[in-house]
Amino acid sequence: MKFEDYRIADGIKTSISKLGYKKPTDIQFKSIPAILKGEDVLAIAQTGTGKTAAFAIPILHRLQERKVLGRPNAVRCLVMTPTHELALQVDNVFRTLGKHTRVTTYCIHGGVGQDPQKEKLEDGVDVLIVTPGRMFDLVSQGALDLSRVETLVLDEADHMLDLGFIKDIRDVMRHLPTRRQTLFFSATINEEIKDIAYSLVRSQAIRIQISPKDPVAKNIEHAVAYIEMDDKRFFLEGMINNHPDAKTLVFVRTKVRAERVKKAMERVKLITDTIHSGREHADRERTMNSFRSGALKILIATDVSARGIDIPNVEYVINYDLPETAAQYVHRVGRTGRGTNKGQAYSFCSKEEKEVLAEIEENLGKPITRLKVTKAEYANTVANTLEPEIDKKYDWQALIDEHQVEEEKRKKKKKKKRK
Repeated sequence: MKFEDYRIADGIKTSISKLGYKKPTDIQFKSIPAILKGEDVLAIAQTGTGKTAAFAIPILHRLQERKVLGRPNAVRCLVMTPTHELALQVDNVFRTLGKHTRVTTYCIHGGVGQDPQKEKLEDGVDVLIVTPGRMFDLVSQGALDLSRVETLVLDEADHMLDLGFIKDIRDVMRHLPTRRQTLFFSATINEEIKDIAYSLVRSQAIRIQISPKDPVAKNIEHAVAYIEMDDKRFFLEGMINNHPDAKTLVFVRTKVRAERVKKAMERVKLITDTIHSGREHADRERTMNSFRSGALKILIATDVSARGIDIPNVEYVINYDLPETAAQYVHRVGRTGRGTNKGQAYSFCSKEEKEVLAEIEENLGKPITRLKVTKAEYANTVANTLEPEIDKKYDWQALIDEHQVEEEKRKKKKKKKRK
């Protein structure tokens, strides 16, 4: 089925055509008809498969029909996202697809002044994309009325429904009409979160799952290398120097760590920048725009940028620090290999992180490919760094022995499974 065959507003078809899209992706094909009918939907699909358009297209169509009938301005669709960056991205998708319709879209988030946001809300908007904090500020001040919302969307639903956000979600429900459509979209979800999702809908939601056994998309090659914690900066330096023109996204555990890695790269004359919750919104937006455009080649980020962010042409993802969960791993590596593009992701695993790696592999249901680093390669990488004040004395043989022991353990585990 082609987009031109759908019974959706001509203006939306025009926007889709200008984007060059002919046929819907699997998640779009399965989600759009159910959403057009007003069904509640829980949709799970791999990163980079067009989930935002899967809910934006039918929502825009339904709102455009109401516009034609002359319904007054009011927030009819509320889209909740976990981060500023994702909120702005979703806003851009709605604006792009709805350019040739009468539907108005607006995004509110923290880190910027409230007055312009209040003025815009007074003028009236149809689709409101929000982060929870700023939304509740405006609701409590009486500046945001959610009583006419017809559709609630939780983007990155598993993150929005975890312990950090579930109270916010339940609170917002009190401000929404009882009769409404509820949509959950995510790349990963566990049984606990799924149960919470079903408890928030008025009837049994339609579950749509477009995901093979391997949650990592097939066009992403991902591997892990055993690199000691103090040596990771040398291997990152080597990776960047070996691929100087590649757009590379580097994930670290904390905002302090992000700044330290940036300084380490500065010492060897490599230009990088950071994005994390410790930076002002305007700085984050500037940095993200620079990375999107390709002006900035290396971005060092915490998980604030792993969730749902669609950055074009990221060729490499580097897990400088391993994430804490398999879900975070899937979201991180999913920043490359978007759509039909190929991508590569590499993880650096130190001694301290081996238990975390084992847990990630157990939850993924399969081992991650090991990238073999020989004794000579390891030594050369450290020796060839431009870092001026490093101690280059290492017990290489002990390191190799340790890697060999690890390989033997993996082989024994495989044999047991075959039996």
